[in-house]
Amino acid sequence: MSVFDPILRIYELGGPVIMLLILVSIGTLSLILYKTWQYHGARVGRDDAIRETLAHWDAGRRGDAMSRISSSRHFLAPVVQLGLEIAGEDAAKARLESEAERKLNRLEKGFRVLDTVAQLAPLLGLFGTVLGMIEAFQALQDGGSQVDPSALAGGIWVALLTTAAGLAVAMPTSIALSWFEARIDGERLRAEHAFSVLAAPAPSATDTPANGA
Repeated sequence: MSVFDPILRIYELGGPVIMLLILVSIGTLSLILYKTWQYHGARVGRDDAIRETLAHWDAGRRGDAMSRISSSRHFLAPVVQLGLEIAGEDAAKARLESEAERKLNRLEKGFRVLDTVAQLAPLLGLFGTVLGMIEAFQALQDGGSQVDPSALAGGIWVALLTTAAGLAVAMPTSIALSWFEARIDGERLRAEHAFSVLAAPAPSATDTPANGA
């Protein structure tokens, strides 16, 4: 038995469309695994250092804030650290937003590919089904009154196989893309909040008017 026999069997069942869907699924899975590894390395969703830094900043402990953010490996840490250094300068917030967006864009690379796969995989599967149905009905026409109904039914289920394969590729891809987008949206909101805090820290206890003043 050759190692290529299973591949040939799959090709015989679904034709070139099913083979193309298999290749697309392999590439998509590789991209999803890479994005997951990238997000893990960038510490996406783990914002303890940023929250603690902002708490120190709000409390007026600038040295503690700088020390805490400098030890963080979160991908926004360098931007927040820059914000601590240039806080109060003109156009500081615009500069920080630009730097953060540049880093976020790196994490968004590949989204268009996942979106394309999620949209086109079902259509590609449907295309394979239509081709299979055409072949099945051509066989029905050629056979005339001698057509075996079981053979026709077999041709139809084989044709529908590509639609099932297309949906099997599209659904997990769509779920993965939604998850990645939700994480990025959370990081974008976190960055906006951080820059707002750096631009306008909370008044310290010493600045709060006394009761009855």
